[in-house]
Amino acid sequence: MKKAWVYILQCSDGSYYTGCTTNFQQRLSDHFEGKYKSYTSSRLPVKLLWVEECVDIRDAIVLERQIKRWTRKKKEALMQGNCGLLRELSRSTRTKTKLASRLNS
Repeated sequence: MKKAWVYILQCSDGSYYTGCTTNFQQRLSDHFEGKYKSYTSSRLPVKLLWVEECVDIRDAIVLERQIKRWTRKKKEALMQGNCGLLRELSRSTRTKTKLASRLNS
């Protein structure tokens, strides 16, 4: 199996972009150069803030999709390595989701 990476970039407008790839150096270079018409190409320059190596691309895709659903605060806790805050924010999200589902029942 081929290794893969999940990464978070900060764009010039302050937004975050989360992606995954099996060729990290090439993909990062593509982002920096604005090689493709994509989210980051219209928000150059971009800066690498976080990267995580995964066993294979399937794991990377799952992690990328998970992170993309997170709030900005949760992404920032991940990038800072603040596991305590990350857990707290996760509990807070689950509590809000449970409460919303009860109210909608």
